[in-house]
Amino acid sequence: MSIEKTSTPAGDAAAVNPEAAPGAGVAVDPRLLVREQGLAGYVGEFKRKMKAGDLGSMPVVVGLIVIWIIFQSLNSNFLTAGNLSDISVAMVGTGMIAVGIVFVLLLGEIDLSVGSLSGVAGATFAVLNITNGMNEVLAFVLAILTGTVAGAIQGFFFAKIGVPAFAVTLAGLLFWNGLMLKILGDNGTINLNSDGLVANLTSYYFSDVAAAYGLAAVVTVLFFVSSFLGNKRRDAAGVPSKPLSEIVLRTVLLGLVSFAVAIVFNQYKGLPLAVVIFVAVLFVTDFVLRRTAYGRKVFALGGSVEASRRAGINVDLVRISVFAISGTFAALGGLFIASKIASANQGAGGGDLLMNAIAAAVIGGTSLFGGRGRTWNALLGVLVIVSIQYGLALQGIPSPVQYMITGGVLLATVVIDAVTRKTQKSAGRA
Repeated sequence: MSIEKTSTPAGDAAAVNPEAAPGAGVAVDPRLLVREQGLAGYVGEFKRKMKAGDLGSMPVVVGLIVIWIIFQSLNSNFLTAGNLSDISVAMVGTGMIAVGIVFVLLLGEIDLSVGSLSGVAGATFAVLNITNGMNEVLAFVLAILTGTVAGAIQGFFFAKIGVPAFAVTLAGLLFWNGLMLKILGDNGTINLNSDGLVANLTSYYFSDVAAAYGLAAVVTVLFFVSSFLGNKRRDAAGVPSKPLSEIVLRTVLLGLVSFAVAIVFNQYKGLPLAVVIFVAVLFVTDFVLRRTAYGRKVFALGGSVEASRRAGINVDLVRISVFAISGTFAALGGLFIASKIASANQGAGGGDLLMNAIAAAVIGGTSLFGGRGRTWNALLGVLVIVSIQYGLALQGIPSPVQYMITGGVLLATVVIDAVTRKTQKSAGRA
């Protein structure tokens, strides 16, 4: 994890002793210069970030816009309210799994078992609720806990025994897939109650137009409040912060996008429940990673395990908890996928689900090398992948070609990540 130094020894001396030698250099935080120089300062800062490889989410956003323009030019139905709404619902299952993958990638590790765990969760719920008549809520909770426990077990073997995460989760992929087949039994498929809790996860829409506009307003207000309070904390600590004008500009841009999405939803069936839950999950997990001591520990481990251990961080506990979180979100994503197909079957968790979940996290901007990423990256990445899938489907392009195109996008993203990391190292930022 990189730490930006904003002062030199000479600068520190000058700060302690105002009568220090005039020749002593005082370093000035570049963010202060940006603020003072106005628009020209922001342009210069943008160029500096480009040279340093600090691209952020910009390549993903630009890529998504290009993808939408291409598919809309090929088929005028792509950007219709109905298709965009379907994309937003279809992406939630994979997106939930990708959120858990982000946590694991921040450690610089990988979890190959999430696809199988998602299938186990769907099968567990179906057997408990449909076959055995258990209460829906209880069956739902137990299905999610199945993923939590499975992830924690894998984390134990990785953290305590020292087995590489790749090997542990690869074994998990096979074991949990076998467990899913065992749970489903000879029948192989269990249909869910069409009016039940899980079925409503992807089929329920808030038809009142106020719901979509209300969510857009809440997202915008939360962003502003979070940014404003963050600035207040930085000011109180004597750390340079963003000017209020920049926060307002960012808030306005987010508000425009949020209300545009709300208008699209209201032109179809309304606000999907799945989207509400996904956005809530993203807000909570982003807060945990960026605003809590636990989140800082996760980033610290991704930067340097040895340095984290010397700093007093319980490395084993954090590692186990991260894999438990990954298993939890794999289970939650599996229930959304089961909701989408209204059943639990032997094909659940297979196919390209695992690769799409990992690709979503990486394409969205989470580094494969650890220490860099946000859970919002899962949203951007899965939106890119599902947009490609739906666009190609509208063109009647077969699945094999879809796999190759998605693989090409993933490779390009990993190359950008590797080049960015190399550039940042040469610039002294990593």
